Amino acid sequence: MKKNTFLKLGIMCLLNVFVALAQPTTPNLKTDSLPKPASESKDKSLEAFKTVLSVIKSPRCINCHPTGNRPLQGDDHHEHIMNVQRGLANQGGVVQKCNTCHQKENMAYSRVPGAPKWGLAPKSMGWFGLSDNQIAQTLMDKSKNGGRSPKDLVQHMAFDSLVMWAWQPGSTRTLPPVSVDEFRVALNSWLDNGAYIPQN
Repeated sequence: MKKNTFLKLGIMCLLNVFVALAQPTTPNLKTDSLPKPASESKDKSLEAFKTVLSVIKSPRCINCHPTGNRPLQGDDHHEHIMNVQRGLANQGGVVQKCNTCHQKENMAYSRVPGAPKWGLAPKSMGWFGLSDNQIAQTLMDKSKNGGRSPKDLVQHMAFDSLVMWAWQPGSTRTLPPVSVDEFRVALNSWLDNGAYIPQN
């Protein structure tokens, strides 16, 4: 009697194993590996771009991106003193070049700011007075941004020596509202989530 009982129990255990092995298995996916819904990506992209815009619209950046032919100065964005002009190559006039005063680094004694390649952004990259949507459109337009893809644009904005000057402007100049590391994270998040353009 005991033998039959043990035999039956053994057969039942084997049957349960075979049934379990025959069941289809569902892979254990992490939620991070699943594609994000478009709405979630768009929200993240636009939120990141708000941070990017806060830097772009700060005096340290936008003063060198005028829509006119004169650079701007100060936190109040007044026109550059001494009637400084853009010039044909965005480097000043014929006898009044940017590098006459602005060297490759800040000058502590004179308080004149400086960085490599000092000069104005091309007029096509003028931002001053534009809406958030217009700034974004300008950034993404290859005919205006130097032929850069979104990835190239982010690389330029995150590491160009003149752009980086904004966080080391010397004297008592106001810094951008976020750190350079936060700016880089926001740029990458904006790009990685679709480089969406705000509508306004």
